[in-house]
Amino acid sequence: MILGAQFYTLRDFCKTTEGLDETMKKVADMGFTAIQLSGVCAYDPEWVAERAKEYGLKIAITHFDFNKILNDTEATIEFHKKMDCKYIGLGAAPAMLTKYGEFIEQIPEAVNKIADAGLLFCYHNHDMEFARYPETGKLYIDDMCDRFPIDKLGFTLDTYWVQAGGGDPAQWLEKLAGRTHCVHFKDMINFLEIDENGKPKKGPRIAPIGEGNMNYDRIIEACLKTDVEYGFVELDSCYGADPFDCMKRSYKFLSERYGLK
Repeated sequence: MILGAQFYTLRDFCKTTEGLDETMKKVADMGFTAIQLSGVCAYDPEWVAERAKEYGLKIAITHFDFNKILNDTEATIEFHKKMDCKYIGLGAAPAMLTKYGEFIEQIPEAVNKIADAGLLFCYHNHDMEFARYPETGKLYIDDMCDRFPIDKLGFTLDTYWVQAGGGDPAQWLEKLAGRTHCVHFKDMINFLEIDENGKPKKGPRIAPIGEGNMNYDRIIEACLKTDVEYGFVELDSCYGADPFDCMKRSYKFLSERYGLK
């Protein structure tokens, strides 16, 4: 499994192509060899592929605009092929809990075209996919698996959001074996602080990997067991800390503890 950097973590530094270029160099210097492009500025696919190659980075997956995937599928495919990027990612279904029925009716033609082109559509979960779809009584994520074959739908399984949804990340990695070519790593910790009224505030919070309470020994074991290709560090928020430093600490933990790089 190759360690990658999810650029959504570093999105505030990638609002221009100059910033994107500089950020690619910085993550390469940390030791990452793969990236996911998400939340960054508009970019030319041939330009970004050239810059990534210069830094020894593989563009493995994106989070791409849903309307482009749905309504301009052929152009979306060509865009990704210019970057030699096999996985076309979607960050979330629009309004999953209210428009899921529309989503599963709209998307089949696009995912079929993507698969026919030798690429794969990959859906990124949050916690809402672990609620039950009223029409079938199944978890949304199970319903999606039942509707789409393994060669048409992959999951960029987000380990943090699986746990936030009440699931066991390692168990779901094993259950979705063959669909999880790319995985998102983030850690979870409970924070407790006193608000301005002297009352306690608490709740789950994203943490650099190795600094939270998630069972990464089991998560990494499950990733290796199920042949996950890429594990991306994705820290949605660093709560005022330097995102580059948080990424670096996460990489250090994963590389030193598990020998990943």
